[in-house]
Amino acid sequence: MNRVRTAVLISGRGSNMMALVEAAKDPAYPAEIVCVVSNRADAAGLDFALANGIATKLIEHKAYPSREAFEAALDAYLRSMKIGIIACAGFMRILTAGFIVGWEGRMINIHPSLLPAYKGLHTHERALADGAKTHGCTVHHVTAELDAGPIILQAEVPVLPGDTPETLSARVLKEEHRIYPEALAILARSLQPNTSI
Repeated sequence: MNRVRTAVLISGRGSNMMALVEAAKDPAYPAEIVCVVSNRADAAGLDFALANGIATKLIEHKAYPSREAFEAALDAYLRSMKIGIIACAGFMRILTAGFIVGWEGRMINIHPSLLPAYKGLHTHERALADGAKTHGCTVHHVTAELDAGPIILQAEVPVLPGDTPETLSARVLKEEHRIYPEALAILARSLQPNTSI
């Protein structure tokens, strides 16, 4: 089986990246995590990737004169690594349409809400403020419109009496770690050439 070469983009601790790496340790998993890229030098997830024998790359957005120059460097690195799928996992940069179109159908993101509800930031606080009864997470394709791409998988959690943003976040994060590897596997299988069984 040709596993699909996958890059994970992070900006921080990379807990979802860790879930993808653990899933990909199974030789039968259809995606191979070949590199982890961060736009921040202090991203703790880089150490985890190195400890697991995965190539890491720091491409600091602040080192470039423009968003386009940063994205050109990111794109060049990903193509040099022959990447088939980009998985964004807490990557805190909004990418331009010019970058996204080059990876259309091959770039996914995990978002801590049941999209289309609560696009953007502070999803847990907003759900609690609205008195939502359910909350959750979504894996979706990345498109030029923020948090609006086609949905691959969602997981729902109840909002409990007395929840704080922290307790709700912890419950959602557990589901994120479950569905992100599932969603990546679904996409990787769809991109693999048809082979006889």
